[in-house]
Amino acid sequence: MKKETGKTIRELGYFASLGMSVALSVFIGLFIGIWLDKKFDTDPVIMFVGLAVGIAAGFNNIIRAGKKGKKF
Repeated sequence: MKKETGKTIRELGYFASLGMSVALSVFIGLFIGIWLDKKFDTDPVIMFVGLAVGIAAGFNNIIRAGKKGKKF
């Protein structure tokens, strides 16, 4: 396999996993918020904060991938 082909396959794998990374960030933030809501009995408040943090982390992953894509 040529060196360029291996590099291209590696880049495609990285960007293909981006969707899973974003979804995982959102769900982790959501579930931590739900868990903290149950622990502190603050029903939907911390869940929304956790969801917002998860969405922000997901967008951060997208921005970092875009910057990495510019290098290629």
